[in-house]
Amino acid sequence: MTRPPTAAQRRVIDAADPVTGRLKGTESQLAALVKRGLAFRHPRPPHDHFLTPAGHRIREAPPEAVAAEPAIRSPRTADVFAARIGSDEEADSGPGRVREVHSAWQGLLELRRMTNRDGATDRPCDWERAHLVQAAALALEAAGHRPAGWEAAGYRVRPTPQPEAVAVHAPDTALLRACAATLDKAGWQVGEHTEPRTRDRYLLASPRRT
Repeated sequence: MTRPPTAAQRRVIDAADPVTGRLKGTESQLAALVKRGLAFRHPRPPHDHFLTPAGHRIREAPPEAVAAEPAIRSPRTADVFAARIGSDEEADSGPGRVREVHSAWQGLLELRRMTNRDGATDRPCDWERAHLVQAAALALEAAGHRPAGWEAAGYRVRPTPQPEAVAVHAPDTALLRACAATLDKAGWQVGEHTEPRTRDRYLLASPRRT
């Protein structure tokens, strides 16, 4: 388990702007948060620091909850928050999970605003293009769709051989098209296709660039 944030780091996180996640602190404090994947440094001047989705998650959690769970496995956001892609594991859908997903989605929107050149939040950013399955699954879970799980029907997001594309499967046409509408609204280009061997319908989704 990775150590939870120090008291000083927690104060910096708690003092972040509640909307933008903008941080204030010493250079060493901010650098430490970046190293742990809890903050990122904006590439353009004045190079301010902002919370990542993981940082937002810690900000909203009580200190004792942060201390009780694994924190950062790597400095990359994708390894901090795991959106549900639809697997055989039982999926927790309680209030804690709902808050966690909401925080991650808000953090991702802020990441879009800060890293897309025009500040747009209606289309995916570079991080999402590098983590397609996680990004698409987060958009679906944040919209309230249920992932497939142990004895539970729901969506499944899977990688594909195509560059910048994921496949989304669902147990029925209604859910499949609801997922398509969600991804379209989240800035993805979506098409419905038929699997040649099984004749099952599925979505092929790619992040829009414009």
